[in-house]
Amino acid sequence: KAVLVKVAFRDVKIDVISLLALRMLFSMPFFLLAAWWSSGEQNEQLNWRDWLTIFFLGMMGYYISSWFDFKGLQYISAGLERLILFLFPSFTALINYFIFKQVLNNRQRWALLLTYLGIAIAYYGEFRLDAGNQNFLLGSFLVFICSITYAVYMAGTGSVVKKVGVTRFTAYAMLSATLGIFLHFSLTHSIGDVQIKGGMWLYGILLALLATVLPSFLISAGMKRIGSNNVAIVSGIGPVSTIFQAYIFLGEQLHTGQIIGTLLVIAGVLLIGWKSSPAG
Repeated sequence: KAVLVKVAFRDVKIDVISLLALRMLFSMPFFLLAAWWSSGEQNEQLNWRDWLTIFFLGMMGYYISSWFDFKGLQYISAGLERLILFLFPSFTALINYFIFKQVLNNRQRWALLLTYLGIAIAYYGEFRLDAGNQNFLLGSFLVFICSITYAVYMAGTGSVVKKVGVTRFTAYAMLSATLGIFLHFSLTHSIGDVQIKGGMWLYGILLALLATVLPSFLISAGMKRIGSNNVAIVSGIGPVSTIFQAYIFLGEQLHTGQIIGTLLVIAGVLLIGWKSSPAG
């Protein structure tokens, strides 16, 4: 996703909310179909608290988080974005600790230390390379906020999806995010001002299919089957994949601090996600 967004900003003139709106415009038919298809699932009846929770999580996970993420990607590299965003498992653990009163054991405390140390090392290396970028700190902060809001989505999804069902939850949550993005777009743009060129359509379709529809259903299905902790472990491939894709497609530099930082972050995520007992 990060690489696609960077390429879209580089190749076509498009602002953040317009790119998000295109992404969700092409995603929406799939989620409407999924909502209709899942309406016959034998799940528990949803009360107003369930609907409010789904709406809140959808807005946090794929509207607010995505806006901060796309905005931040205008200012920092895709590799650094993925490392900062990958703080979300540690933030999920902290949310569980402070809100749900789940105790942090020694392994998790060490994991948090490794994660933040890795980010610090990689961030220092990126800062030295990109010292002339006046918006470097702003971009980093925006993606940092994204990692927090996405952690809220992840922390809430694990329990809700078991009651609602994978397909139904994903469809409803993503349609909630779509509503928020379309409303944002309508308040900041007029249809007459929008000039959508062929390249914009292409990136909108690619983001919809490869970075929205498939990942959202696969993550929800994976969390139901192996639990959120194991999902965090498997997703450890994310930063490594993004760094090498950014090197190939965007020409971003590889540096020692980035590699060391990535390894430490992944080690921290593995420690946070690993459980001696099966994930719930």
